[in-house]
Amino acid sequence: MGAQLRDTATELAGVLWREHTVYRERSGGMVIRGEHVRRWISLAPAGGRDEILVRAGRILDGGTTAPARSEAVVPLTAGTDVLAAACRRLLAEAAADSVRPPRGGTASGSGRSRRPGKTARRRGRGRHTGFGSWVIVLCVVGVIGLYVYSNATLHG
Repeated sequence: MGAQLRDTATELAGVLWREHTVYRERSGGMVIRGEHVRRWISLAPAGGRDEILVRAGRILDGGTTAPARSEAVVPLTAGTDVLAAACRRLLAEAAADSVRPPRGGTASGSGRSRRPGKTARRRGRGRHTGFGSWVIVLCVVGVIGLYVYSNATLHG
């Protein structure tokens, strides 16, 4: 499957971008880098016999790659046109995610969701301690004051 994957990646790279670099990654998959569009595509064998996992992501400043923003499983026998269409869809999703500001510290298109029970902090607040925190602090100070007062009256 390695030679077929390499041939498919080379053919796909020519369809997607005029300027590209194709290389093999450590895991045996193939990567197509489009430096001029600051995007990358990765083709790797998937769980199925003739299926490939297609992932897309951005190229960051300095040439490092950001983690994949989107992925899809495509039959290897589907042909270059179908594979190119899937890649264009994934690249469009990666581009949309790079333009859209992140919400709550997570990438919205990455499949990860916000942790339950966590609320987003309001930005621009001048104080750090909210009303509820002050009520708790006053209650703790009151309990300590009551303890000191009761010990002073018992032993005094």
